[in-house]
Amino acid sequence: MDIAVFQKKKQRMTLFMVIVIGLTLLSARMTDFDFLHSVLTLPKAFSWMASNLVVTEQALTKMPSILDKLIETIFLSITATTTASVLALLLALMGSHTTKINSFFGSLSRIIASVYRNIPIVAWALILLLSFGQSALTGYFALFLATFGFLTRAFIETIDETSSSSVEALRATGATYFQVVAKAVIPECSPQIISWVLFMIETNIRSSTLVGILTGTGIGFAFDLYYKSMNYHVVCLITISIVVVVIGIELLSNYVRRVIL
Repeated sequence: MDIAVFQKKKQRMTLFMVIVIGLTLLSARMTDFDFLHSVLTLPKAFSWMASNLVVTEQALTKMPSILDKLIETIFLSITATTTASVLALLLALMGSHTTKINSFFGSLSRIIASVYRNIPIVAWALILLLSFGQSALTGYFALFLATFGFLTRAFIETIDETSSSSVEALRATGATYFQVVAKAVIPECSPQIISWVLFMIETNIRSSTLVGILTGTGIGFAFDLYYKSMNYHVVCLITISIVVVVIGIELLSNYVRRVIL
């Protein structure tokens, strides 16, 4: 019996690999992608990067302006995430099976979360760019809307995992809806909620670089400006600065998670 099960699993895995390889080759043919040419051009690409993406003394003179843009990007990401998390929590309370007011608002909340979550942040930036133009407000709303959709869904699942015994106990004593939320749901879910908020701050700092290229704000605008002027030494400095900031924020958020979880 064990041999038959093993052979069946092996056949399924073989079929899966054949399908994946077939789809890969078909996609490469449809897009005129040449695997061999790509591999042969790798040494030349790395050679160009080694000779051009180098931080020079002249590039370091741009560091003060780069730091200003980095600080703007960080605060924009934090602001968008924190404000979106407040509204996402309110909507999640209505959408969760544990705390929903009624079925209509519960379904409506989940639909709103699904729609906002499945629209990419780049699409939000392009849509808002037509309305607000290139400004920090456009970048803020793009990060806000994408974050709002993601966190609403994450908060709904977090609240759904809340122990129903504490909720039922408070309801049995005659506690109101807001008392149940404040005394049972929020205290139990707060560590996971804070963890999700920290995760989105990290994500938005990375995403805001791309959003900044489209909206003309923050570190993304500086990257785009120097890249288009072919000042690759400053581009390298900006890239390193972004990596250092993202790693620093990630280490800080990981420390906070270890403390609260």
